[in-house]
Amino acid sequence: MEIKDKRICVLGLGYIGLPTAALLADNKYDVLGVDINPKIVASINQGNTHIIEADLDKLLKSSIDSKKFKASVLPELSDIYIICVPTPFKYNKGRPEPDIKFIFDAVESISIFLKPNDIIILESTSPVGTTELIKETLKSKITNLDSIYIAYCPERVLPGKTLSELISNDRVVGGINNESTNMAAEFYKSFVTGEIKKTDSKTAEMCKLTENSFRDTNLAFANEISIICEKQGIDVWNLIDLANCHPRVNILQPGSGVGGHCIAVDPWFIVAQNFDESKLIRTSREVNDYKPSWVYEEIIKLAQKIDSSKEVTIICFGATFKPDIDDTRESPAIQIIKKLSISPFNVAVSDPNIKKYDNLELVSIDDALNKGDIFVILVKHKEFMEDNFKKRLADKKVIDFCGALQP
Repeated sequence: MEIKDKRICVLGLGYIGLPTAALLADNKYDVLGVDINPKIVASINQGNTHIIEADLDKLLKSSIDSKKFKASVLPELSDIYIICVPTPFKYNKGRPEPDIKFIFDAVESISIFLKPNDIIILESTSPVGTTELIKETLKSKITNLDSIYIAYCPERVLPGKTLSELISNDRVVGGINNESTNMAAEFYKSFVTGEIKKTDSKTAEMCKLTENSFRDTNLAFANEISIICEKQGIDVWNLIDLANCHPRVNILQPGSGVGGHCIAVDPWFIVAQNFDESKLIRTSREVNDYKPSWVYEEIIKLAQKIDSSKEVTIICFGATFKPDIDDTRESPAIQIIKKLSISPFNVAVSDPNIKKYDNLELVSIDDALNKGDIFVILVKHKEFMEDNFKKRLADKKVIDFCGALQP
């Protein structure tokens, strides 16, 4: 069977699974997307996306109309199974550790369909050794397990550019054996223009965790410098511009914390398995986890300086975990907003990318600019960098935690 003739089942239709499924359908594969949420499945089958991602709505509608893609709450017989389910973390004796239950729920759901020459690819962020555990889990269920190929291939896309980066980025593919690596690599070569880097499954798993831990560590340095600069009365944005003039220095921009389901989570996967050895990675995560609390305290300090005889309204600009997306997973802005919401002050939120979030009061940018006493910029959305927005804030009490107002 030619690779393009194989039927694909994508398990998990979230921020990675849905774009992956639609992209594969656009590449002429027959694709079944599986999600346990029936509302999401119904919406997708009507051609509607439940996430904001550039060009995904058009691609999904085209894939549904062409009948190359459909969604279901249950898997069906296929040839390639791609697991893109969430891997959240939980706390065990006060320490964060990954929860891989959803991965093995997905494996269980496809086990009755597996046959010789099938390929199972895990894309979910996972602790080292998870791909090998899939094989161990299937041993009692599959008699001819050696004829099934199992591999790990982490996604490494930037939200907002997911579709283009799924195609253009290099991919790291690691199988439980050479045959699994080669079969999975052949599949990715059918639609990826980037280079396919072959390795073993444990190295591929560690590669994903290392990439995001590296980024987290560099962001922790920037966030710690911003806290120190505030104490010393130094403009951190000017400082970083000057320091980055050094030919071998490239300090990142600080923010209100670090969020998302990759950088804010993946380092803990390393720490959970290597607590004593991961001192720098652990400390970096602690610095970034502390930043939202520090931001909250800075806002409260300013609010307490305002005349206590009047009700003070704090406007928070931005609630997502990074600019220009609708994703609030592990968002430091949300953490800050929730803490402010139980303070003595009135709080309202303006974010052009989300329509609702729990019980937050969401207001338009215009309304926000007219009703606040203190204006806090938590996320560097493009709308908060426009000249007119900056002009309207010129004579107001503003704290910019992400550099949106910088030239």
